Amino acid sequence: MPNKENVHFFDLVYKVVRLIPEGRITSYGAIASYLGSAQSSRMVGWAMNTAHSLVEKIPVHRVVNRNGLLTGKAHFETIDRMQKLLENEGLIIENDQIIDFANHFWDPKIELAI
Repeated sequence: MPNKENVHFFDLVYKVVRLIPEGRITSYGAIASYLGSAQSSRMVGWAMNTAHSLVEKIPVHRVVNRNGLLTGKAHFETIDRMQKLLENEGLIIENDQIIDFANHFWDPKIELAI
């Protein structure tokens, strides 16, 4: 269960994830790095897992590991739900990995730079 400090971090993660455009993906590490906590990729993953229980829908399917693997797929209603959501947005997935990952990658440090 997340503590008070984690809850605040999770809220920051959710704000970033809401900004990922349809048809684009990012990684746990890219979000952690953007938030100034590059060593917190795992905590971003915990935030994604917790998001499934929130009333407000967070597009957690757009967050994958640094290699484009659908490592969070087990936390969806069905094992293929994450893949289907991404395919509905135009991405191609083979063997749980996003094809042409680099061209679909959305880096918050670049995209949200002021």
